[in-house]
Amino acid sequence: MEKMKEEGAGDETHVLAFPIPAQGHINPLLQFCKRLASKRLKVTLALTLSTIKSAHNEVSNNVRVEGISDGFDEGGIKEAESPDAYFEHFEVVGSQSLAELIKKQESSSYPFKGLIYDSHIPWALEVAKRYGLVTASFFTQSCANDAIYYNAKKGFLSIPVEGPTVSLPGLPILEIHDLSSFIYNWGSYPTFLDAVLNQFKNVEKADCLLLNTFDKLEDEVLKWMSKIYPIKTIGPTVPSIYLDKQVEDDKDYGLSLFESSKETCMDWLNMREAGSVTYVSFGSMCELGEEQMEELALGLRNSNHYFLWVVRKSEENKLPKSLVAEDKYSEKGLVVAWCSQLEVLAHKAVGCFMTHCGWNSTIEAVSLGVPMIAMPQWTDQPMNAKFVVDVWEVGVRVKLDEKGIVRREEIEKCVKEVMDQGDRGEQIKRNAFRWKVLAKEAVDEGGSSDKNIEDFVVSLLCT
Repeated sequence: MEKMKEEGAGDETHVLAFPIPAQGHINPLLQFCKRLASKRLKVTLALTLSTIKSAHNEVSNNVRVEGISDGFDEGGIKEAESPDAYFEHFEVVGSQSLAELIKKQESSSYPFKGLIYDSHIPWALEVAKRYGLVTASFFTQSCANDAIYYNAKKGFLSIPVEGPTVSLPGLPILEIHDLSSFIYNWGSYPTFLDAVLNQFKNVEKADCLLLNTFDKLEDEVLKWMSKIYPIKTIGPTVPSIYLDKQVEDDKDYGLSLFESSKETCMDWLNMREAGSVTYVSFGSMCELGEEQMEELALGLRNSNHYFLWVVRKSEENKLPKSLVAEDKYSEKGLVVAWCSQLEVLAHKAVGCFMTHCGWNSTIEAVSLGVPMIAMPQWTDQPMNAKFVVDVWEVGVRVKLDEKGIVRREEIEKCVKEVMDQGDRGEQIKRNAFRWKVLAKEAVDEGGSSDKNIEDFVVSLLCT
């Protein structure tokens, strides 16, 4: 590989990457693109036109961006009548637009040699195969969740699930509610269920599967899945500055669909002592009810710890008006509409992360050694929470009451359990630091993920 770099072998090798238009899918693939570009490949990221219009910052100097039409070029999925209508239209229009981009590049000096496509759009593989491209399916969720969806798709996991527990190869014994909500609450989100199951619709045609995880993090289930598919772990896909520092100037993801309150957050955090702040964020899609928002607000306040809480503008009306009116947040907390999550998690003031346990949030916290309070809501989050608490032992999980609400007393208890100087809190902190070290080792030169990325690059160069 070093000889190829010296000779500039990668300079003419051009790869196209294509995520679905959601921030949690775009940024992991964008980070992988930066890794490839650092190894002297030419890289183009195809984004829907509505995504490009919504972005609040530039992607990266080393990654070119091209627009792809999904048929809803002004507002994306918000324009569609339903998620079903959007994804059906996206496949028809997106397939044509992707083919046009590949064909246009064929007449240039640097035609595409390979396509890295989001596993949720299997039709992209069929387009790439028509043009003879090397194909890699990029999975943004954990291997554990992927294994569940594989077993469900292939019929090895009977649906609806029967019995209180599930036993599957490579995974710990799971209770029903540890499974993805699409599985245990069968029929709840049919469009999204189809999307996660159809990741395995034609994936055997792909040249390899790229997973945003690392070997030691999901050791057993990765070994099992690797017997079925040609898997390469290439994660954690977080900016290089937080781990190995191999990629020059890689300080942030480079794309946000939300306007950040970065300066406000950093100024506030800089005034707090090390490990004194609980960071609370439930991502770009989860919605909490008003009652849950009130219980969360009161639990955070009663914990007597500082908190930084991300509440999207669309959710602000659910904040308890009495607390806002009394300006209670000025004493112990700060509420912002959005912020740079990685910068916050990496700040010395942050002692724990209360999260819905989406995979990106989870692997970011693991990579930075931040203990977690798991409050899963839907999709893959219950399984991630299971690993956070029972496998990696880097956090605690909230308990719901009979109405499915996490009460203020539970919030307060969990914050204190992680943040205060108790035996369990100290053990969680030690475990979190150990996983941080292992994450860095994986992407550092010669690590498992670094070797897999090198192998993937070589496969492109030698095709």
